[in-house]
Amino acid sequence: MRPAGVIFDCDGVLVDSERPLFDLLAEDLSARGVDMQRAEFERLFLGATIPGGFRQLRALGVSLPDNWVERIYDRLYARLAAGTPLIPGVLGVLDAVRAAGIPCAVGSNGTERKMQITLGQHPGLLERFGGRVFSGQALGAPKPAPDLYLHAARALGHPPADCAVVEDSPTGARAAAAAGMRCFGFAPDGDGAALAAEGAIPFRRMDDLPQLLGLG
Repeated sequence: MRPAGVIFDCDGVLVDSERPLFDLLAEDLSARGVDMQRAEFERLFLGATIPGGFRQLRALGVSLPDNWVERIYDRLYARLAAGTPLIPGVLGVLDAVRAAGIPCAVGSNGTERKMQITLGQHPGLLERFGGRVFSGQALGAPKPAPDLYLHAARALGHPPADCAVVEDSPTGARAAAAAGMRCFGFAPDGDGAALAAEGAIPFRRMDDLPQLLGLG
């Protein structure tokens, strides 16, 4: 069924901004002598907030300074500002959604500043969302709480059940399910099991998404 509105996660769905974060975390934790596999901290941070990941690391016994979150953000913003590519094929998806007359929004656990840095690098991208770019941190209710997606649905002017979400993390898929929305889980590595476990419909290529959305 064609949705009345589409809500896109940002990191890993619209822009390739997760890899620079994970690279930065690997460097930082290694410099502190933290013995943690990359897959483990990627699991902690994928779809989460940096403050949330900080709390989880400390709960695991990792010694981090009180200003760690602020310093990571400063370093991350600088890296992202140097160049953050779009996810391949996502412009075609946005064009198909717009051609179908379907409004769209962004719902991210990232900060508003990070989205301005990453999305703002690509002319016309922010305009496609008509100002409907929302941060779970700014709202005080990051995913997996459903609040962010419910807020975006209200901004789109449609009931949650009539909206679709595009996600790449189990955390985001859980938020979509809690909001009563269909979720399509972007899994470019082909392993969509974790997304499917949260009720998402996995797909590997952005080029496949318009058809999944019923746009032809």
